Amino acid sequence: MADYDLIIRNARIVTVERQTDGDIAVKDGKFAAVGEVSGTAKREIDAGGKFVLPGGVDSHCHIEQKSGFGIMCADDFYTGTVSAAFGGTTTVIPFAAQHRGMSLRQVVKDYHEAATPKAVIDYAFHLIVTDPSPQALGQELPALIKDGYTSFKIYMTYDAMKVSDYQMLDILALARRDGALVMVHAENHDMINWLAHHLVDQGHVAPKFHAIAHARIAEAEATNRAISIARLVDAPLLLVHMSEIEAIETLRQAQKKGLKIFGETCPQYIALTSDDMDKPGVQGAMWCCSPPPRDSAAQEAVWEALKDGTFQTFSSDHAPYQFNEGGKIPKGDKTTFKEMANGVPGLELRLPLLFSEGVQKGRITMQQFVALTATNHAKLYGLYPKKGTIAVGSDADFAIWDADKQVTVRWKEMLHDNVGYSPYEGREIHGWPITVVSRGRVVVENGKLDAARGSGQFLPRASPDSAKPLGNPAPELQAMSRFGAKPLF
Repeated sequence: MADYDLIIRNARIVTVERQTDGDIAVKDGKFAAVGEVSGTAKREIDAGGKFVLPGGVDSHCHIEQKSGFGIMCADDFYTGTVSAAFGGTTTVIPFAAQHRGMSLRQVVKDYHEAATPKAVIDYAFHLIVTDPSPQALGQELPALIKDGYTSFKIYMTYDAMKVSDYQMLDILALARRDGALVMVHAENHDMINWLAHHLVDQGHVAPKFHAIAHARIAEAEATNRAISIARLVDAPLLLVHMSEIEAIETLRQAQKKGLKIFGETCPQYIALTSDDMDKPGVQGAMWCCSPPPRDSAAQEAVWEALKDGTFQTFSSDHAPYQFNEGGKIPKGDKTTFKEMANGVPGLELRLPLLFSEGVQKGRITMQQFVALTATNHAKLYGLYPKKGTIAVGSDADFAIWDADKQVTVRWKEMLHDNVGYSPYEGREIHGWPITVVSRGRVVVENGKLDAARGSGQFLPRASPDSAKPLGNPAPELQAMSRFGAKPLF
């Protein structure tokens, strides 16, 4: 009888702690031995000296979700998770999105019904909170946190999604008390609307004006405000999809003060610029996302923040819409930049892009790559050490990478999402995951999928260390109890 289910021989094993040469043994879906492995297995794979990295964890992606405009994503939980797997990602944390008037409990139920029969890799859910009603704050959110939904996202912009500063304080105070991490989309809503109104009024409606309306200062101001709001109630906070120099520096300074403020960026901010939106007609909509890609100086600031640890995670913010009237351009050629669906696809290319542009070009180390794409996600969101590492007892999620493989991005020939195009079409990528293993199952090999619909598992999550407050709310808040006021948490 074989000792193990699977053995990977002659691997260059990389974790955030070290890089070592050796073997990996898998049994019952978990790592059973790492290093020198004796014994036999039902199957052996010779890695031939290639890198073996933890399976990616993508903690920011939109799958089978309606936007604030009511437009459904192009990817459902089958195509989305298949695309993720081919790109070396073995765990996704998409959003169960509440729209105003909806029960959070019903939202979660609906997303489980969508994901359970389709997902081919493991998944968890963040909550999107747009309607923090007394029932949501008093009953639903506390109960859902206990059930393992220990993170939620709030918006400072979009008419249909944004919450007020007052509501942000309610949500952050609840998260602080009950052990959840809050993610925030930080852009100043009124700045964007004011600029957009004047642009449209003057007939400037092409996609390139999206980048002007979503001004850099709108991100910078909202970032500073979000951090200040979190400081008042001593609540940890994660700022998502950061793109702008001043906002990044504000984050860096908050971290230097010892605040528990985390940061994330995405492929579009290292690989695209606002010039990509400057195309004839509405073609530039394919590159429209919020915040928009900036310029080469902003790209360099993003790289520096990835390198120096200001950013903890590199996520896709996969927001896929087909380029038609049911997706990106609801009014066809007459669609203005204000009416376009915001978001770009990136789930499958997230890891290869960072590997090619970061590791291969010497901008980040291999250990930093692992941290930014897997380990830090698992730690921040309560999945570590089950996910995000190669260690005995952890889920056997990993990918064998061919660092020498060169790929030209062609959506039609190689990608597995349901979008119909890629904003990275024609880009040369150096390095690719050629074999992908999820919970000990070889799910991608030789360019083929071997994973059944519904074989992914839901992951309830613990309250993460990242959500623990520092214990130092604003002095005025501390003074309330001294003057006889009831403590707020």
